[in-house]
Amino acid sequence: MQARQTMIGRIATTLLLALFVLPVAIAETPVAKGDFLLLPDRVWTADGDAARTGWAVLVHDGAIAAVGPSSSIKAPNDVQRISLPGATLTPGLIDLHSHLFLHPYNETLWNDQVLTEAQDYRTLEAAAHAKATLMAGFTALRDLGTEGAGFADVSIKRAIDEGLIPGPRMFVATRAIVATGSYGPGPRGFRPDLDLPQGAQPVSGADAAIAAVREQAARGADWIKLYADYRVGPHGETAPTLSPAELKAIVDAAHQIGRPVAAHAASEAGVRMAVEAGVDTIEHGYGTDEATFRLMKQKGIAYEPTLTAVDATSEYFQHYVPGQSEPTPAMKQAEHAFRTALKIGVTIGNGGDVGVFAHGTNWREPEAMVRDGMTPVQALHAATDVAAKILRQQTSFGRIAPGMKADLVAFSGDPSTQIDALEHPLFVMKGGIIYRHADDSPTPP
Repeated sequence: MQARQTMIGRIATTLLLALFVLPVAIAETPVAKGDFLLLPDRVWTADGDAARTGWAVLVHDGAIAAVGPSSSIKAPNDVQRISLPGATLTPGLIDLHSHLFLHPYNETLWNDQVLTEAQDYRTLEAAAHAKATLMAGFTALRDLGTEGAGFADVSIKRAIDEGLIPGPRMFVATRAIVATGSYGPGPRGFRPDLDLPQGAQPVSGADAAIAAVREQAARGADWIKLYADYRVGPHGETAPTLSPAELKAIVDAAHQIGRPVAAHAASEAGVRMAVEAGVDTIEHGYGTDEATFRLMKQKGIAYEPTLTAVDATSEYFQHYVPGQSEPTPAMKQAEHAFRTALKIGVTIGNGGDVGVFAHGTNWREPEAMVRDGMTPVQALHAATDVAAKILRQQTSFGRIAPGMKADLVAFSGDPSTQIDALEHPLFVMKGGIIYRHADDSPTPP
């Protein structure tokens, strides 16, 4: 009986996904791989800071075949020429901190998403979010935890890779790892006899931590994500959760099997412990002091500041109004950490914690980084070649150069000088397949 119910559930999920995907295929049929000559006003390759006028890009069989002055490129006679007047062609953008299985907290609070939204429904939502991400010009995404949806991100990644649904290249972390009793939902505020679903995989002790790493990797995790701190203090203060031994066990086990480690850490103590344990990236880092940022630079640990997550939660819960209100204390703390890391020269990648705010508005994080001290071209590097290097994918994508995958986006205007041009994608190509053309009308939500 149980096996029959399981089979019925799988069939229902497959039918729902088919119903969801079909309208996408009808409304926006991707243009298949072929030979394309892209002719924008400008090309920004990410190999330098300046956009080049009069350049073109030749794409063949999903890869970049040539880039340079249009007069110098020898294109096949049957090449498809695509003019992009007024546009700047850039590498496909990369977001290093997303949650496809979440949606904005002013729509549904995090607890309620995890507790009340069925995993089947959340997976369908994630597919819609993946499409919105790609259509916004983000062709690669590191998704740092399903927040209670198990290993469903592995299926989303597979569906994208197999062409079942449109979406960016996915680098997934599956469940993420937390200290027992530290994350949520609950246990504080809930009846002690309830067996609550959890937003991540809880562990206690080094052996359990190692087992979680191995399980998540075996299930398909490209990265291992841990929570070095959370709001566990007597009055909800952020404090370290995992012990030094547990942190080291997670990092060593992950590195042994070729998985880099991302650490959620907001407090100085949490960041310091994660850095000393040897993680590869720090997420948030709002309370980090100068000495710890210097240690991060020394160790080559990258930083995703997630400024937009703080902006969004300030709007939802602290009545912050952009352009009208004074920045909240949390926003000021995040800005101070970001400016400190920038001054010291820490490697900073683009990652905004999208899911806390709306998918498809991933451009908000590069804009926030410019607002808080980066130049537009620095922010554009953070979302392209720098992000690709953090992903260990610098030989595959992140720049416009011969041999690289043809992940290319054109924006109205020039984002290397005006970062808000990222709000206006005209053309999106991933792996030589066109998903959005300048003639397309905007995608409905």
